[in-house]
Amino acid sequence: MKKILYLLLLSGFSAHAQQAQPVRLAKDPKAHKIDVFVGKQLFTSFLYPDTLEKPVLYPLRAANGTVVTRGFPVAPQPDDPTDHPHHLGLWFNFENVNGLDFWNNSYAIPAEKKAGYGWIRTDKILETTNGPTGTLAYHANWTNQQRDVLLEETTRLEFSGTAQQRIIDRYTILKANTTVTFTDAKDGMLGLRLAHALQIPETKDQKFTDDKGNVTVVKGGTDKVANGTYLTSAGKRGNDAWSTRAAWCMAYGKMGTDSVSVAIIDHPANPNYPTFWHARGYGLFAANPLGEKVFTEGKSAKNLQLKKGESVSFRYRVVISNGTKVLAPAQVEESAASFAKKRVAATK
Repeated sequence: MKKILYLLLLSGFSAHAQQAQPVRLAKDPKAHKIDVFVGKQLFTSFLYPDTLEKPVLYPLRAANGTVVTRGFPVAPQPDDPTDHPHHLGLWFNFENVNGLDFWNNSYAIPAEKKAGYGWIRTDKILETTNGPTGTLAYHANWTNQQRDVLLEETTRLEFSGTAQQRIIDRYTILKANTTVTFTDAKDGMLGLRLAHALQIPETKDQKFTDDKGNVTVVKGGTDKVANGTYLTSAGKRGNDAWSTRAAWCMAYGKMGTDSVSVAIIDHPANPNYPTFWHARGYGLFAANPLGEKVFTEGKSAKNLQLKKGESVSFRYRVVISNGTKVLAPAQVEESAASFAKKRVAATK
């Protein structure tokens, strides 16, 4: 009984939660892909080919198999918006690192402009384990187009789940290979692009501008598919969540016959806790502790600098739940409290 309780607490569940399902990772080195199964169901895949500008988890599925991330551009769905092609699954990067834009880089950037963008190239899979909690650790380099290394990334991903829930715990250490400045910008750091159904309904076109002045138009729609909204730990709802600070934020809505909730939880040890939420109604769902200047309308700024050899760490939890009811705020608070206390296992 004690062992079962320990496993439940380790995964962020209370004692009355459903039993944890076994997690299995299946590696495909030639395809630069690792599939993650919870029970018998495929949960997500870690994709790390150099043809992508960053490693991603794509797609993310609820326990019932429903895909909660946008399909475009890898596997477009009939109702998918096609804006922001760099929004793919779940990723981690930033808009301005020594002047290089890691966030907005994608296949859509013309070759003559690529020099202004950075790449994150995964060069080593450090560890994979199966069990009640599955783990995946990797090493990657944040580089310019000449492959000069600005930052070395070591990330550990821990996967767990039950019959109605999936959890990802992400632990990332960034070590500077030279003096590095994360210049305050709105686009960062842990990003997730939600499926169309979880967008906030909007009939009007919207325009968004990045720090280079590039304008992206997000088309409004009247297809009645979008029915989502946001809720933060500070009580902000809908579009009011954007630019505010909170320990967690949750997107939720109906997908098929189920209610689906996707929560991102910040960690008290992270820089600038509690984070700012770059949570847009059109489906961009991101936690960005380093975009203070934009989010406070210039009242303050957060320009994080690392000298060569220095490092900074980031910890986040993603909870995906499905069922007859939306994940209750008290349940998210419980998971956040468990995550804050959880020890990080050393990577082999």
